[in-house]
Amino acid sequence: MSQEQYNILLYYKFVSIPNPEEFTAEHLKYCKDLGVKGRIIIAEEGINGTVSGTVEQTEQYMKDLHANPLFADMVFKIDESHEHAFKKIFVRYKQELVTFRYDKHLDPNTISGKRLSPTEFHEQLQQDDVIVIDGRNDYEYEIGHFRNAIRPDVESFREFPEWIRANLSEFKDKKVLTYCTGGIRCEKLTGFLMHEGFNDVAQLDGGIVTYGKDPEVQGRLFDGKCYVFDERISVPINHTDEDIVVGKCYHCGKSEDRYINCRYKLCNAKHVCCEECEAEHRGFCSEECEDHFENISKSQV
Repeated sequence: MSQEQYNILLYYKFVSIPNPEEFTAEHLKYCKDLGVKGRIIIAEEGINGTVSGTVEQTEQYMKDLHANPLFADMVFKIDESHEHAFKKIFVRYKQELVTFRYDKHLDPNTISGKRLSPTEFHEQLQQDDVIVIDGRNDYEYEIGHFRNAIRPDVESFREFPEWIRANLSEFKDKKVLTYCTGGIRCEKLTGFLMHEGFNDVAQLDGGIVTYGKDPEVQGRLFDGKCYVFDERISVPINHTDEDIVVGKCYHCGKSEDRYINCRYKLCNAKHVCCEECEAEHRGFCSEECEDHFENISKSQV
């Protein structure tokens, strides 16, 4: 018996959605009826989602969204899979598609950096005197990033304005390249950089996942794996013989690119961990977390 095939869709679009809270409720019901699973954010400024389902379900999902004039030209990034990448379906209304909380409105349809194809981005990565900014969180950078990219000292996207002002203001006259997983964070990040006076700002169109699928560049100059927000946790990007592991086990320091969450749920810290150390430390990130877990377990007996 052949195994059923699944697709994982990654997509977003900045477009004004009338009555977004009502649309959120309707879209949740639609997704449940269709049978797809994933996480979808809906705001007045647009939609941002990742869903998984059978090939038939995901093709129907794309067809139905494209039938809506608001999303007629929306681009879907598609990964093949042998199973769902999510356990449930969540469709939530929020004030922003990506939480930035910048005090000025940045509409990517009116202000954003120049979009570079994977080939153009690869070429410009190799230019002298270029600044490359990773537009993701620090833990995403740890297991994979473009060579020579600046590591963002941020735990959440809304910390970027303060971090940029404190660390990158001297580069306003340099060529700046930005990238993120699928492109949506750079839509806001490049707009912010331009608003702050950076003169030459560009973004990787379609993000890292599109870059890894490009038949010409084949993920070159990306080291490690790309962190993704689903059950896979990370995916390979560089499909050449120059692929290397950049992450290091939190416990022993050995080269590793797998993430786990601390077994102590009140901590739940993401950390790079090899299989040997996961077994040795029983999935905990520290002795303190293991002690807290044991004390709670004893109190419940």
